[in-house]
Amino acid sequence: MPLTEAGIYAAALRLIDEDGVEALTMRKLAAALDANPMSLYHHVPNKEAVLRGVTRMVGAQFRTVTLQDAPWQERIRLLATDFRTLAHRHPKLLAYSFSHQPDFIQPHDPFWTTLTAIVAAAGVPQSEVSEIAALMVAVVIGVLTAELNGALHQWSTLKSHGPEADEDAADADPGSTSAAPEGPDQDHMFRLVMDTLITGLEGRLTAGRDGRHAGH
Repeated sequence: MPLTEAGIYAAALRLIDEDGVEALTMRKLAAALDANPMSLYHHVPNKEAVLRGVTRMVGAQFRTVTLQDAPWQERIRLLATDFRTLAHRHPKLLAYSFSHQPDFIQPHDPFWTTLTAIVAAAGVPQSEVSEIAALMVAVVIGVLTAELNGALHQWSTLKSHGPEADEDAADADPGSTSAAPEGPDQDHMFRLVMDTLITGLEGRLTAGRDGRHAGH
């Protein structure tokens, strides 16, 4: 079967899903395709180009139910949840893309166009839509990166400090052994992040309306 860019990207994605981005080489990719390594360069110039192509291919898989008649809060939750589902479908690739490809999200991407439309529908002034949407993306991607690389689990098991924590430690039986903390329910924590983002935007919109009314 002749080589194609789409076939190269699909094979690369399979290798990345199995072993991670760092393990991908042009030689391994050629072996997976049963092709001469040099023949790959007729279609893609290097590994970085392969990674960008694979990322674009995965990004094109993003789908969400728009729910045009639903409140903007519900629409933005669904959008973020669908984006998270895509990230967990290909965690090794997306963890790399979030950290190494700042142009992962493009203006024409379905995720970005849908997000900016929802932010505008919420009542954000048009001049601030891109800024608010960009901050939301930064928070969501930051949380997803921490989920995918294990940092969120590690951070959530750190011991807390303060008067109440010190009292609990003092009351504990010195001879007892407590189980290591299991870490967070990541679904719950993601919902908490979205609650915080939505509440913050609601507060900003309310303050803006109040300010306009006071000005009158």
